Amino acid sequence: MDKHRVSGVAAGRLSTEEYSANFSDIHPPLSAHEALVEAQRCYFCHDAPCMNACPTRIDVPLFIRQIATGNPKGSAHTIFKQNIIGGMCARVCPTETLCEEVCVRNEAEEKPVRIGLLQRHATDILTDSGEQKFSRAAATGKNIAVVGAGPAGLACAHRLAMHGHDVTLFEAKEKLGGLNEYGLAAYKTPNDFAQREIEYILGIGGIEIRCGAALGDGLDLDGLVEGHDAVFLGLGMGGVNELGLEGEDLDGVVDAIDYIADLRQTPDKSKLPVGRRVVVIGGGMTAVDIAVQTKRLGAEEVSMVYRRGREQLKASGYEQELAQTSGVQIRLWAAPVHILGEGGKVTGVGFEYQSDGGSGGTGETFILPADQVFKAIGQKFLPACIGDSGITLKGGRIEVDEERRTSVANIWAGGDCVDGGEDLTVASVEDGKLAAESIHRGLTA
Repeated sequence: MDKHRVSGVAAGRLSTEEYSANFSDIHPPLSAHEALVEAQRCYFCHDAPCMNACPTRIDVPLFIRQIATGNPKGSAHTIFKQNIIGGMCARVCPTETLCEEVCVRNEAEEKPVRIGLLQRHATDILTDSGEQKFSRAAATGKNIAVVGAGPAGLACAHRLAMHGHDVTLFEAKEKLGGLNEYGLAAYKTPNDFAQREIEYILGIGGIEIRCGAALGDGLDLDGLVEGHDAVFLGLGMGGVNELGLEGEDLDGVVDAIDYIADLRQTPDKSKLPVGRRVVVIGGGMTAVDIAVQTKRLGAEEVSMVYRRGREQLKASGYEQELAQTSGVQIRLWAAPVHILGEGGKVTGVGFEYQSDGGSGGTGETFILPADQVFKAIGQKFLPACIGDSGITLKGGRIEVDEERRTSVANIWAGGDCVDGGEDLTVASVEDGKLAAESIHRGLTA
């Protein structure tokens, strides 16, 4: 953690009790009685808009009815058939802009059915029981390489294993899970949930794990194609966008993703240094995650600054409200122009107000003092890892068709690394599932 330690940045500002409270589960689970009462609020619509709003097409009315009739494990199976990472999605999906936004309860100006919490209730019961609802089909003798153990790769591997194929799952990091393990706010998935869910997923069997294997660094794509019947790439976004500003290399200027990964892997939050005055540059989910977490680590002032207006913020309305109720100040229509420092350490960020019509800077500037600055302006795909494989790129990412096939035979791709990737766990799961079904059809035709 020393790489984050500069003047004004320190660890251990709060009590043990405060750290525990600040990073406890932000959405406590429903009790059995609460789940039953909530499930009975559902109208069980025949033409369910909530099901259509789900990227993985979970049968929402069915799984809620199963909870209402006392069958939570059956409910979880209904969910997992469409989304094997349904437990994590119940915790991190922006349900307020997906299934819950279109709930017909909203039309009567009532609160929508709490679909996300009901999904968590059912999936937690089955996952915690360890009972496997899936079994492998007869062995096909085919072996598929899945590169990247994030949501897309895990979903693809599970579906392929279910069809009887053998899968070798390659992951560059020490743990599986991708952003579910390394990139989410700690209060969203406490108690090592990501790994517990992965253990359940791998319980189907037929999936060999090889960690510390990075594509382009000891792992060759041509070799994978030659040695396997098919290859799926769930590479994620390995790079972080730079600000391109003077002072960006000062001590105390940190990539938000790197810091969040450290925070997720630090069992004792009191040992992670944080600034007193923190500035976060960006307006997406990652910006909110780092802003709220630094506040909960003991930062006194946290400002999240975005160059456009509230309508353009990528963070959902719920996430924006979470930031503000956590004490984060959101400043809009301000673009960073330079980072200030003294003695090699950051002291502040200069901003220029932007016109609300989006036509550029107004010429009016201001400075926010800071001893820690986080860059949260998005990630990017690093195409160097696929070398000269011949895979076509579009918009800087891998181009795929509707079945997630790339331009190269026997190579599929999905998740954030593909053109059109939505930066949503649930969308990545759907990509992995679609690719697995396409691979299965191709291998058994």
